[in-house]
Amino acid sequence: MRIAIVILNWNGRSFLKKFLPSVLEHNEPDTRIIVADNNSHDDSVSMLRQEFPTVEIIQNETNGGFAKGYNDALSQVEADYYILLNSDIEVTAGWIKPIIDLMDNDASIAACQPLIRSYHSPEHFEYAGAAGGFIDEFGYPFCRGRLFQHIEKDMGQYNDTREVFWATGACLFVRADLFRKHGGFDEDFFAHMEEIDFCWRMKHLGFKIMVCPDSVVYHVGGGTLPKKSSFKTYLNMRNNITMLYKNLPSERLVFVFASRLVLDGIAAFKFLFDGGFDDFWAVIRAHMSFYRRFPKHKHKRGLIQHRNVSQVYIGNVVIDHFLKGVKKFSEIRKEKFTSDGMVLPNHSRTV
Repeated sequence: MRIAIVILNWNGRSFLKKFLPSVLEHNEPDTRIIVADNNSHDDSVSMLRQEFPTVEIIQNETNGGFAKGYNDALSQVEADYYILLNSDIEVTAGWIKPIIDLMDNDASIAACQPLIRSYHSPEHFEYAGAAGGFIDEFGYPFCRGRLFQHIEKDMGQYNDTREVFWATGACLFVRADLFRKHGGFDEDFFAHMEEIDFCWRMKHLGFKIMVCPDSVVYHVGGGTLPKKSSFKTYLNMRNNITMLYKNLPSERLVFVFASRLVLDGIAAFKFLFDGGFDDFWAVIRAHMSFYRRFPKHKHKRGLIQHRNVSQVYIGNVVIDHFLKGVKKFSEIRKEKFTSDGMVLPNHSRTV
């Protein structure tokens, strides 16, 4: 089989029952549909066997989160392309072919995502991916169509197929050989930002990450962890600084980390002043966890041949959004994004 659609499930019986029919309806020839169950406690597996007998099932022995869950499952799947699909996504007619055609015609593309719209607000982009992911020079991720909590209405403004920095793990098309050869996701991440880390590592190897809006899916979002969750705050903070340490070129490492200590400290005290003690403590725990695992992170960093990669925003999207009032991706000047091999200029080195 050329293509394997693999849906990671953890206690997602209702999502599978609701959205698997669209995956089955809008499938392509020579494509397997697999649900990888991450040691669920509900009756997801028995429901699948009874109501979706044509869907293959892989049962992971433990719940290792998104990262290990997919690594364990995909190690058992032979294909040319993996499509990693969240259980809370409704796909549409023709969603597979445009991306596979794009990747077939360009061997330098490691991964690609479709355009992600909101299931509950279909005229708008969805938080997790929107129209393609980017990152600023301090490691803050954002999307075309989504800056922090400001989500744009899709009016066709981002309908171009183009290179991005990262593609969402909610619906990720990836070359299976690259995923297997380079270790898949970093399992220490558990969940959140492992796809950005993977895409960054692919870019270090000279591959491209793309978005193809000719393919559209609708995402519910927040199916496993709600947006306002101190555990989610912990994972995002911990994984973000881990990703930065692993992937930043040496000449940027000290400056970015010193800046992030200040910025994360500000974020922590803002949580505290807003009454979010759990989120305040989550930021502290995230940094403590990073330093506790430092030798392991140092080993992983040593395995990467670092390079200055494209599609990094030369600036601070936090300041742009919260202090300067930038609400839309289109308001960021195109010339402020790096090209391959471009070294960040000294004038950008301000917090």
